[in-house]
Amino acid sequence: MDEDIPEDAAIVLFDGVCNLCSGFVQFVFPRDPEGKYRFASLQSDVGQALLAEHDLATEELDSIVLIEDGESYVKSSAIIQIATGLGGRYRLLSPFRYVPKAVRDRVYDFVADNRYRWFGKKDRCMMPSGDVESRFLE
Repeated sequence: MDEDIPEDAAIVLFDGVCNLCSGFVQFVFPRDPEGKYRFASLQSDVGQALLAEHDLATEELDSIVLIEDGESYVKSSAIIQIATGLGGRYRLLSPFRYVPKAVRDRVYDFVADNRYRWFGKKDRCMMPSGDVESRFLE
């Protein structure tokens, strides 16, 4: 697996059957023209291996995870880190890192707990196409 992952890659793991999570990937992709971010579903072999490698629960599939520079970020921390990495106006989320993590993650968990009801769920993991496909890890 390691030979497929560029050393300088920042990897976003997401729930591949969640419409909100897939939409987040579709949001990030065009705002990252330099290709900093790579993507993998939490359900994939790559996703499961990366979760295990970073001592994260492999059975909990309700979080966005960012792996960057040897560190792992989950839930609201991942969202803030990704937004900051995108730069521009998205960096405006960066001050939220000073809000206590317990508070941020409570809001995150509320949305995560309701995401299928509000945004729906796919029958199977998102299948990337076109330019997006080149940034997916298998």
